[in-house]
Amino acid sequence: MYENLINNIIRGIDIDGIQAIQTHYSFKLRHLKNYLKSALSIILLAFSAIISAQMESGLRFGLNLTTVMIESEGINSKPNMPIGIHFGLNFEIPFNKNFSIFSGFMLSSKGADYKIDTVDFSLTPAYIEIPVNTAFNFGFKAAKISLFAGPYLACAIGGYEIVSGNRFKYLTFGAGRNNDLKYLDFGFNFGVGVNIKSLVVLAQYGLGLTDISPAKDMIMRNKVIGISIIFSK
Repeated sequence: MYENLINNIIRGIDIDGIQAIQTHYSFKLRHLKNYLKSALSIILLAFSAIISAQMESGLRFGLNLTTVMIESEGINSKPNMPIGIHFGLNFEIPFNKNFSIFSGFMLSSKGADYKIDTVDFSLTPAYIEIPVNTAFNFGFKAAKISLFAGPYLACAIGGYEIVSGNRFKYLTFGAGRNNDLKYLDFGFNFGVGVNIKSLVVLAQYGLGLTDISPAKDMIMRNKVIGISIIFSK
């Protein structure tokens, strides 16, 4: 009895109809995915176009007056401020007439000349640095003044140390005590800029917030005064 009932139910099912429904919804799902991909691509292209249209870029060159703050018990150090260089690309995205964000990436040499007891050291690490500054802009069409501040993140890529004027060695980086410095340097920039047509002159102070010394009994932080010229397009 039950076997006949089951057979009747099976015979009553429209297999072709189910397959048609499955094909129909598979077709709709496939096209929905294609629509979503197309819409996402259009949104991303539109966003890129808006950013590209608003973003101003330029080449940045300048000088650093650098030093390293050194804190350690039993060590009397007197760091000086040698001259370094920096160069790279600068990007500015204006939000409105008065506010903008400018960032970029640049190669920047930091370090210090210092003396511990009677031994002279010259420490010159080089970093790839990415600043992200928020700027308040005001002035006239001919000249615009910007007050800016923001964090930076830098990663060491090389450098050297000279001891007592004649012993030269390349710096090693890492968290272990056998290394000279840590890789990462994080800090805060603030400064002022003057924009005259396509030329921008910046003066800024960068204060390192992280300890770049791998030694547990010593604290080292970068401090940099930078003067830059930006040639924007």
